[in-house]
Amino acid sequence: MKLYGYFRSSAAYRVRIALNLKGLEYESVPVHLLKDGGQQLSHTYRELNPTALVPTFTDDNVSIGQSLAIIEYLEEAYPATFRLLPDTYAARARVRSLAQFIACDIHPLNNLRVLKYLTRTLGVNEEAKNEWYLHWVREGFDSLEKMLASSNQTGKFCHGDTPTLADICLVPQVANARRFNLDLTPYPSIVRIDAACNKEDAFIKAAPVNQADAE
Repeated sequence: MKLYGYFRSSAAYRVRIALNLKGLEYESVPVHLLKDGGQQLSHTYRELNPTALVPTFTDDNVSIGQSLAIIEYLEEAYPATFRLLPDTYAARARVRSLAQFIACDIHPLNNLRVLKYLTRTLGVNEEAKNEWYLHWVREGFDSLEKMLASSNQTGKFCHGDTPTLADICLVPQVANARRFNLDLTPYPSIVRIDAACNKEDAFIKAAPVNQADAE
């Protein structure tokens, strides 16, 4: 198994957590998103992943380039290990809903290529770019906090007392928010769950600061 990623990429961070929770050994292949004009844009990497995004995951002859698809693959291909989704249809749907809200609705608006387009193409200054970021994360976290706080299915983690796909998506997004100095005071459920996750070895090992390519 190989995981092509960048230490600070939220999407690659998700996959690292999933691999660690499942106890799967893998080779980490750094793809620096800023050096050399962006190594993800190189011909070699585009041959592997035409989207020029990270992460890309390979397992023998399987190659997958979207973090949620990679994690679902791991869940189906390695079912005997730690389960990332609950047992019932309804519970799995709730976990997927939380995960996809973070990964599909919050994260894309603060992705590096979006922020670079704002500054380099549209000429937005640094202050306005940061406010763009904070606005959309606040919008997302306002809703996410309500989703977590209002449900009796929320436990120590996003769903019950075992980490799931939802927590795998939550923690990288919170780390990203902290990097941009978002005030997390209005989000006690998010902060509490993030803290619980970050006491688990799988999350600690996956953290950006603990990667070989960390700067």
